[in-house]
Amino acid sequence: MALSTTEAEYILAESCCAQLLWMKQTLLDFGMKFDEILLLCDNESAVKIATNPVQHSRTKHIDIRYHFLRDHVNKNNIKIDGIGTDNQLADIFTKPLHECWFCKLRNELNIIDFSNVA
Repeated sequence: MALSTTEAEYILAESCCAQLLWMKQTLLDFGMKFDEILLLCDNESAVKIATNPVQHSRTKHIDIRYHFLRDHVNKNNIKIDGIGTDNQLADIFTKPLHECWFCKLRNELNIIDFSNVA
């Protein structure tokens, strides 16, 4: 169980990293090669833990198996970067949004609005 939001986000990013590496290998089987894959995380502290190779006293409780992400960031297989709240596409699936914000995110996902189609 995670002790903090940062730890929970870091563990989730590690899980996403494993899935991205699996997809990278699968696409390689079809002849598509990717050098570095971008993983976007909305928690800046989790991004800093993943990119900083130094073990701090505040991160010593994070289990070693979750540093899989940090290892792949260091190997340049994965690039982790922060994403601001304004650009978080997942919000359309997880939060109640104002209509204009919902329409903006819907457009970014290339979802067509059929309510105006006759």
